[in-house]
Amino acid sequence: MNAVEIEEAISLLAEQPFNPDEFPYAFLEAFGNKATTIRRLQTGNNNKSDVEGGVLQRNNIHIAVCEKGAVLETLNRLRESPATSKAKAKFILATDGKEFQAEDMSSGETVACDYQQFNEHFGFFLPLAGISTVKQIRENAFDIRATARLNKLYVELLRHNPDWDTEERRHDMNHFLARLIFCFFAEDTGIFSGNNPFVDTIQRTSASDASDTHEVMSEIFRAMDTKREDRKAKNIRSWAIGFPYVNGELFSGSTECPKFTKIARSYLLHIGNLDWKKINPDIFGSMIQAVADEDERSALGMHYTSVPNILKVLNPLFLDDLRAQLEEAGDNGRKLLNLRKRLARIRVFDPACGSGNFLVIAYKQMREIEAEINKRRGEGDRPTEIPLTNFRGIELRDFSCEIARLALIIAEYQCDVIYRGHKLAIADFLPLSKENWITRGNALQLEWLSVCPPTGTGVRLHSNDLFSTPLHQSEIDFENEGGETYICGNPPYLGSTWQSKEQKSDLQAIFKDLTKSWKSLDYVAGWFMKAAQYGRHTNAASAFVSTNSICQGQQVPILWPLIFNTSHEISFAHTSFKWNNLASHNAGVTVVIVGISNRSSAVKRLFSAGENGEIIEKKASKVNPYLIASENIIVNKSSKPKCDISEMKFGNKSVDGGNLLLTISELNTLNLDKAQRQKIVRRFYGSSEFIRGNERYALWIEDKNLQEALLNKEIEKRIHNVKDMRLSSTDKGANEMAKKPYQFREMNYGHTSTLIVPRVSSETRFYLPVGLLNNQSVVGDSAFALFDAPLWNLALIASRVHLVWIATVCGKLKTDFRYSNTLGWNTFPVPTLTAKNKEDLTRSAEEILIARERHFPATIADLYDSKAMPEDLRHAHDRNDEVLERIYIGRRFKNDTERLEKLFDLYTQMTTKAKNS
Repeated sequence: MNAVEIEEAISLLAEQPFNPDEFPYAFLEAFGNKATTIRRLQTGNNNKSDVEGGVLQRNNIHIAVCEKGAVLETLNRLRESPATSKAKAKFILATDGKEFQAEDMSSGETVACDYQQFNEHFGFFLPLAGISTVKQIRENAFDIRATARLNKLYVELLRHNPDWDTEERRHDMNHFLARLIFCFFAEDTGIFSGNNPFVDTIQRTSASDASDTHEVMSEIFRAMDTKREDRKAKNIRSWAIGFPYVNGELFSGSTECPKFTKIARSYLLHIGNLDWKKINPDIFGSMIQAVADEDERSALGMHYTSVPNILKVLNPLFLDDLRAQLEEAGDNGRKLLNLRKRLARIRVFDPACGSGNFLVIAYKQMREIEAEINKRRGEGDRPTEIPLTNFRGIELRDFSCEIARLALIIAEYQCDVIYRGHKLAIADFLPLSKENWITRGNALQLEWLSVCPPTGTGVRLHSNDLFSTPLHQSEIDFENEGGETYICGNPPYLGSTWQSKEQKSDLQAIFKDLTKSWKSLDYVAGWFMKAAQYGRHTNAASAFVSTNSICQGQQVPILWPLIFNTSHEISFAHTSFKWNNLASHNAGVTVVIVGISNRSSAVKRLFSAGENGEIIEKKASKVNPYLIASENIIVNKSSKPKCDISEMKFGNKSVDGGNLLLTISELNTLNLDKAQRQKIVRRFYGSSEFIRGNERYALWIEDKNLQEALLNKEIEKRIHNVKDMRLSSTDKGANEMAKKPYQFREMNYGHTSTLIVPRVSSETRFYLPVGLLNNQSVVGDSAFALFDAPLWNLALIASRVHLVWIATVCGKLKTDFRYSNTLGWNTFPVPTLTAKNKEDLTRSAEEILIARERHFPATIADLYDSKAMPEDLRHAHDRNDEVLERIYIGRRFKNDTERLEKLFDLYTQMTTKAKNS
């Protein structure tokens, strides 16, 4: 379940008559517990509560229903209960049907309210559904509640107005919803005078069967689009005259509304009775955008970007600098004035703005700084000099454009109330400005310099109004001499495999003249490139949230040299972290934040998450594309090892249609004697066979053994099948291989032994899988092989040092490590090894193999399960890491960051030496 679904279930429970016997189970069911889980608790099998009337769910909550007036006493008993502690309950909850109290056992935070209002605190309990909440959601549960109610209304209206559910009229429907949101907000904040004029007018004026609700609403909208002096001439109905003139293009154009059913009207009144003063535009916008998107509606309530995550982008991009200037200014009036002028000229531009989260947060943060300036200068009620038109956006979706502008309008009003007072805020709010600053369109196809032009120039880009027609361009004309532009956002990522034809076309248009390898780039790379090109023409800096794949593997040498060629460098970065939403048990996507600028300071900032989740900042002179404090080195493929290590080759490719590979049962049907087996059959190891212990064999027929092999009819048949398969292939290489249908494409093997390294490995393992095979084994092409390599090579591959190098320079396939011999092994920086070093590494490699052998027949998958790795094997690897890391720096590395910094330092030395030699 997601947060919206949970809120709906909890609200429904709060509306029902209190049933003391059923409440605990209904409460748990509302948070997504399955019926079987509830039944087990009801029958007592899993309920270990030691409090009368109690229900205890292990690792979750201890609930007790009590007699009237005994809630506080019961809560105390729950807190002191040995069962609560033993079951590691996260929450305790007590209620008598009149009063409701609960406590978070880890933080000590409490909830106390009337029973009928407990649903308003549903955000407090979201961890029960596996949702890791943030403070903003718990404090602004209104936004989830409003989203849920609006979704019900939207779906009900579409069901009874099918013509509004067509592509042609979807904009009208979305525009109608934006108008409603404004009215609800204006009503509760006093922008509309009187008590509930909007909802009350609809309730009093429209028919009880809702047959004319759409007409009443249309007349209200018409009034808000008509200046007061013109209303008599336009015959505005008397009951609508009291509404203020709003316009700002929000109510211009058609005022037609969809027809209402009684149910839809009921939903409307219910929504209007919510307290819209509590709306939080930086949360609400991103949640409600799913309401108007049929494809996203199933994920309703999951579209939420936390303020702390947004500030990870905005703070180092420019807000930290503004705050530092404020701190430096102190009470110096001249310096404060200069800072205020600077604030007024800053543009924030989000070319993938969605519902405007980044723009809203940036605006609110800048207003906070401006308010402090005004306070220090004794000008507390001064109107803001920060125009909304300085907060530009591009968004592909129609409704999101509307919500983005509406969110900024609401944010402006709320800031005015906070910093200037309610009276002045209302006085300056209406009518709304008709200027448009959110552009609807494809950001990778639009010219950013037109949407957000260089400082010191005016621009007029024509479109119809924002709210009544789809937006294609901005309509702004103003000067911004000496201002700064900050580009930011969270663009769509989309790896090359998942891009549509149009998206591939977008990338082609940007990169076709820059690189032939553009097809390998993630979609987000287009935003980075356009930002770099934009920065060549004006005073700008940029920062985007991105999947970490653009800072790993093959994308680095494709994308980043192009960005560096525009004179940009990485000014700051956040290394990989999870970007979560509000889905239950959501792991989140792994992202990075990368800031680029061609005017960055000498000191770069690199942020990473500490062991306890705290943010660690490191200052550096350079941050490279792998997000390491190091020179702008880019690791390119190498055909041979750059250090004195053994050559790693691809395993043998069969191209056999499955005929040269055998299961154990297939091998047995060949009826070969021992001598024949030794001549023409070998144990086969691909990645799966090595990691999971799957038993497979290969027909391994050398020329000298061919005639003897053909005496076996089954083998002869398989060889014929291979020949037919290769000849029928469209691959010329396969056709050529038909000359020797009894052999693999390569016939490589170790004469003494072979080291095997799978090409793909799970990211959950602490070490990369590597193994030692005998000279009767065949390595398939899903793995790499080091034939007859000294054993100390295994110690290198099995080390933590090597794993972090591979994870960084080779990247990942989905979430798994993707190994590369040319990019990962041949480039791996290894110090010059003495004979003693190699001897020590050989010994530690042997200890790893011996530790594995002790747990036979456990597979590599079993042994390297991160939660079940045997202690002696863990110790052997730890010893191996210590031996190797002492060779690198004379001691253990403190962390992976230090490992990578040393590796890139060595790589720089290696490549510099190679260039000079």
